[in-house]
Amino acid sequence: MYYPLEEMLERVDHPVNRKRCIKLLKENERLFKTVQGSTHNHQAWRGGYWNHIQEVMNIAIVLYHPLDELRTHPFTLGEALLVLFLHDIEKPWAFELTAEGELQRKKGFDTKADAHAFRAMKLKEYGIELLPNQLNAIKYVEGEHNDYTNKRRVMNELAMFCHMCDGWSARGWHNRPLAENETWGSRQFKR
Repeated sequence: MYYPLEEMLERVDHPVNRKRCIKLLKENERLFKTVQGSTHNHQAWRGGYWNHIQEVMNIAIVLYHPLDELRTHPFTLGEALLVLFLHDIEKPWAFELTAEGELQRKKGFDTKADAHAFRAMKLKEYGIELLPNQLNAIKYVEGEHNDYTNKRRVMNELAMFCHMCDGWSARGWHNRPLAENETWGSRQFKR
């Protein structure tokens, strides 16, 4: 089963965050459905942002329970879905078309720190409050990068799970969207 975004947001544990994420989605649905997922690296087609977010959340649903049966997670599926919904929330506002028709990052979205700052502003605007483990996951869903050290663990378990889901969508299926009305079981991808 491939779930729509709205249905997956209903699984977010915290009722206030659930309601506010749904509001964020509804108020920006048109924008979310039209922007690309990135300039070149993944889901770089019109509507790719929506496809990527929906896909990472569906990947989480597929992977959560089998892994939890092997070793119990210290986080819920609802937390993972919340983090994955929000992990790229700056992207719909971060890109613009050049005169040549190329997609580029807008001024003010030059660094990961810029993206994190915008994301924090958007969360505050919608009153979405994250717990410390969720903040860690949002920060490190794309990896530890320059924060890596062999002295202490930087990325928590929730971050790693979300990183795994995001990594597969962004690198494993970066250029293979599901065709319209296609299900996961059909194994036919639009090229």
